Order: sequence, then structure tokens, then C-alpha cells
Amino acid sequence: MASIFQRLFKVGQSHAHDIVNKFEDPIKMTEQGIRDLKKDLQGSMKSLAEVKGITIRMKKEAEDNKRMAADYERKAMLLLQKMQKGEMDNADAERLATEALKKKDDCSQKAVRLMKELEQQGKMCAQLQANVNKLKSTVTTYENDLITLRARAKTAAATRKVNEQMAKVDSSGTISMLEKMKAKVEEDESLAQSYGELASADKSIDDELTAALGSGKTSAASDSLAALKSKMGI
Repeated sequence: MASIFQRLFKVGQSHAHDIVNKFEDPIKMTEQGIRDLKKDLQGSMKSLAEVKGITIRMKKEAEDNKRMAADYERKAMLLLQKMQKGEMDNADAERLATEALKKKDDCSQKAVRLMKELEQQGKMCAQLQANVNKLKSTVTTYENDLITLRARAKTAAATRKVNEQMAKVDSSGTISMLEKMKAKVEEDESLAQSYGELASADKSIDDELTAALGSGKTSAASDSLAALKSKMGI
């Protein structure tokens, strides 16, 4: 039972180390930050699109109410003209003209209210647009920084690997091994020279006689050459 808990603890500990390593890795942290910013950017762009859609609808509605107000006023004028020409009863013409003017006032007031709301929506839309532009710029900056960070990380990793290899070469005793080999070679050279001197010192009498006689032969040969030259008149 205790061994099971120990294994579970080790597994949990390894996961915890992985999480810590991820948090400590600047590249992974930057990548996660960029993903989060892109999500925020998508949300902001969606909100901006919705606000722009509302702004477009409000503008259209305000223009429609302005047009309707002008149309009701035109109808009221036509009714009064018909009354003036005797084509309509005065009471009916005035009643209908009055209703038309009420409609005209309602549309005019609604158009004014919509234009005010449209102004507020415009300010909100401009603010959202500024936020979207800022997020876009931030994402671009972070992505460029990430490219640089990755390149620096690769360079640093390669440099560290080379330095570690160099450190291992020094620590393995290669230099001391070369020094030992150098000392061994010098020792062998000294022994060879010493043996050579011993060999020269141990020459026998026969060797010395041979050397002396060889020298005499050379002198006799020279004498023979001189005699030959004299005979030939050279």
C-alpha cells in the first residue's frame, strides 16, 4: 500500500515539475500569451462587428424616420390643399392633417433620439476599433519577439552544448594524458641517446684496428693515384 502511494506521489511530482518547467520556459509562455491575445482579439473583433452592425441599423432607422416625417408633412399639406380646393370636407381634412402632423412629430423625435444614440454608438465603435488595432499591433510585436526568442534559444542551446563538450574534454584528463605521453617520449629519447653512447664506449680492439687500417688503405690509395698521375705526366 505504501509503495502505491509512493508511485502516485512520484507521478504527481513529475507532473508538477513539467508544469513548473512549462511556466519557466519563456518560449512556451510567450506562445501561450500570444494565443490568449488572439482569443481576446477575436472577441474584440466580434464585439466591434456587432457594434458596427447596430450603428448601421440605427443610422438606417434614423434616416427612415426622417423620410417618414417628411412624407407625413407632405401628406398633411396635400390634405390642406384638397380642403382649400373644396375637394374634401374641412373637418375631415383638418382631422387627417392633424394626425399626419402627429405622425410627423413622432418620426422626427424618434429620428433625433436615434441620432443621439448613433453618436454614442460611434464613440463606442471608435474605442473598440482602437482596442482592436492595439491588440493587433501587440500580437504582431509578440510574434516577432517570439521569432527572435526562438533563434536566441537555439543559439544558446548550441553554445551550451559546445561548452559542455569542451568542459568534458578538459575534465576527462586529455591534457594531463598528453603531458604524460610527452614525458614518456622524452624519457625514451633520453634512453636511446644513453644506449648510443654506451655502444660507442664499448668498441672492441678489433673495431679500432679495422678503423685504423681503413684509414691506412685510404692513404695508400691516394699515393697510388699520385704515382699514376706522375706516370701520365698530369
